[in-house]
This record gives sequence, C-alpha cells and structure tokens, in this order.
Amino acid sequence: MTDATDAVDSLLEVLDLRDAGARTTEDIFTGVSQPSPFGRVFGGQVLAQSIVAASRTLPSERAVHSMHGYFLRPGDPSGAITFSVDRIHDGRSFSTRRTQAFQAGVPIFSMIASFQDEDLGVEHAEAMPTGLPQPEDVTPFDTDALHPLTRRMFSDHPIEVRHVPSPVYTSVEEPHVPRQAVWMRTRGALPDDPAVHRAALAYLSDLTIQETILRGHGVPWSTPGLRVASLDHAMWWHRPGRVDEWVLYVQESPNARGGRGLSTGRIYTREGTLLASVAQEIMVRVPSE
Repeated sequence: MTDATDAVDSLLEVLDLRDAGARTTEDIFTGVSQPSPFGRVFGGQVLAQSIVAASRTLPSERAVHSMHGYFLRPGDPSGAITFSVDRIHDGRSFSTRRTQAFQAGVPIFSMIASFQDEDLGVEHAEAMPTGLPQPEDVTPFDTDALHPLTRRMFSDHPIEVRHVPSPVYTSVEEPHVPRQAVWMRTRGALPDDPAVHRAALAYLSDLTIQETILRGHGVPWSTPGLRVASLDHAMWWHRPGRVDEWVLYVQESPNARGGRGLSTGRIYTREGTLLASVAQEIMVRVPSE
C-alpha cells in the first residue's frame, strides 16, 4: 500500500466510531486516534469525531449545519476517546446535539451542533477570491531537507496541503500579512457518503487556520519556544462538497492581542462554490528575543 492510501485509511479509521452499547441518558461511542509526533490529539480529529458521534443519533437526511466547540485539554493519542451525545432537542426541521469527548474520565472537548433537513430558501454567497494560482501551479513543500521523522509526519498526513503564497513551516515570506489561501484535499479517494465528507471538512478546517496570525508577525512554526493551541472553534456548513477534490481555504486574522488571536476562513470548491465558513480563537505565545 502507498503512503497516501495508508494515510486516508487512517483518517477513515478514526472517523469510524464504535457504538459502546451503553445507554444512560446519553448515547456513548468510542474512537481511536491517529499517531501524533507532538504527543497530543490533533484538534481537527476530535472535532470531526464529535460530529460523527452526534450524526449517529440522527437520520442521514438531517445534516449538520453548524457547530461551536471548546478544546478543554490536550488529548492522548495512545488512548481511546469516549464520546457522549446528549439529544438536547428534536424539532420538525432542526435537531440540537451536545457532544463531549472524554479521556481518563475528564472532558477534552465539548461541542454543541445543530442539524437540519434540506430546505428551500433565499441564497447568496461571498465570491471566491480571483487571481490565485491553481493547485497544480503551486509547488509542494520540499521535505527532502527535513529530518526523516519530520518528513514522515508530512507523508503520513491524510491531507495534501499547498500554500499561497508559501508555507510558514521554516520561514515566512514577505510581506508579513495576516492572510493566506491554502489548497487542500485528501491524499486519496473517500467513500461517496456525504456524512464522511462533512466530517472530513471539519477535520481539515483546523489545519493551517492558526497560520494567519503567525504569518502576520513573521513567525514560522519552527520558532524555538513557540506555543500555539486552538481554544475554540466554530463552523458552518453551507453546501455539500467532496473533500477528496481540491478545495480552497481562504483565511485571515482580524485581531491578535493578549496571547490570543482570532482567525476566520471560508472553504470553496475549485469551481468557486462556498462550502463552509470557519472561525477559531487561538492561544499564541511567541518567546521574547
């Protein structure tokens, strides 16, 4: 099997939650984590799993359209995660679910999400920015000079990423502005199930959105002593789309202060259809020189 196939299979495995068979006042599911060189669970993973857990308590035609969540504690990738889903409300068109992810008996992530049946209504969308290069015209990040373990981290990742104008892993291209665009897709085909693509979109929504703050201040990820952590996350799904095809994640940071920064993003199909909007507040602590 190729690295790309292994990486996508790993993503599908973590999204395939197990029904624990336990019933209290809530629905209980369990899941595993992808290996992590940083020793903590990737936030986008537990976010996507929480969406899957909540979706399991609803008919397939009632799809998630919004979520608001808080990252409470770092997760341990070597341990299982338990997801408890509270069926807060079921209406004629909308349902609300609260999902909490636990490890060692304490919550690591807490989320409330809303689901809706497909409905008709007024429609408009912010247009995708023009003048950006296509993903084939963006040179992938060169990992040859990296340490083998670091290089493996890139090859094992299920999402292929191409930055516009360039990555901020080891240096930040000038001018230092708090905005960027990133082409993304899974490194292999996903099943046709729309629920899988909604969860995968949540997974990638936590990728790179922190970088608008770093880019604006010329701070690369490799800065010694740099500390970055997602604090909360909000997402709105607008339209269905495939995540195994290129999507454009347009990101900007309107504010940073007091060790925190706010980033927002919009995710488009290659053809310009707006799929989702995202907002996240991030802890950013840059060491003094």
